[in-house]
Amino acid sequence: MRKIIGIGETVLDIIFKDDKPIGAVPGGSTFNAIISLGRCGTNCTFISEAGNDRVGKMILDFLRDNGVNADDVSVFPESKSPLSLAFLNENNDAEYIFYKDHPHDQLDFVYPEINRDDIILFGSFYAVNPVIRQQVAGLLERAKEAGAIIYYDVNFRPSHKNDVIKIKPNLLDNLEFADIVRGSRDDFETLYNMSDAEKIYRSEVAFYCRKFIFTNGALPVELFAEDGFRKSYPAHEVSTVSTIGAGDNFNAGLIFGMIKNDIRREDIDNGLTVEQWDSIIASAQEFSAECCQDIYNYVSVEFGKKKKI
Repeated sequence: MRKIIGIGETVLDIIFKDDKPIGAVPGGSTFNAIISLGRCGTNCTFISEAGNDRVGKMILDFLRDNGVNADDVSVFPESKSPLSLAFLNENNDAEYIFYKDHPHDQLDFVYPEINRDDIILFGSFYAVNPVIRQQVAGLLERAKEAGAIIYYDVNFRPSHKNDVIKIKPNLLDNLEFADIVRGSRDDFETLYNMSDAEKIYRSEVAFYCRKFIFTNGALPVELFAEDGFRKSYPAHEVSTVSTIGAGDNFNAGLIFGMIKNDIRREDIDNGLTVEQWDSIIASAQEFSAECCQDIYNYVSVEFGKKKKI
């Protein structure tokens, strides 16, 4: 059975509406996607670190309860779990404040078995953090050698804007490792002060990776691929409760679509058909829309049961 291997941070998201807390849930960019994929019955492994505290235990239990292999989540003595405060505005979009004990970044894990056609998901600042770059790059190198499919979500927050110059080499390295890159308008405005999808693709992405998905909130999804192929996909209309996790679940849905449609390394190398793109983008949008209908960061358990492969 094909594996999905995610690597990323774990946090506790405390959600505010009108400056009052309305919920607290385990989170993290790749974490959210992996939980949704676990709920849909896929074979998932998560690589990360968690605090040696009550929150860390809750995160580990949550992974396992949702069908995710958490054997490669490290817990270090005296480490504290990171927190994220998410403030929802009138449109239910979130503004974030992060609290993290960065000196404890020390990712330590045994590389899991990676086989051809497995899918690797990584992204956010975790993917470019110089402190753990050696371990992340080592995983990507193994995945590339094994013939796995590598999916990179840029997900670069404005809170790290001052780090852009420092992390640029790692960012470019990630783009080169990736088979599919997804990024949002916010990501590229933060990184390059650019917001035009085609210009971003031509000047910043295409040289490294030919398959690029650009998302922009409620506006259409823009797809760019080999041989000048481009297509727009109108966003789903949905009654939004929270946009936290919307992009993460777009990633989950796209990966679920690749598994369901049996898209493999050979398909990636030869170029996906329009029908294959249509199917996996539709799956991505469906997962994202589902996530936005509650304050949680993932698709519902009921949604996952209906989707189980």
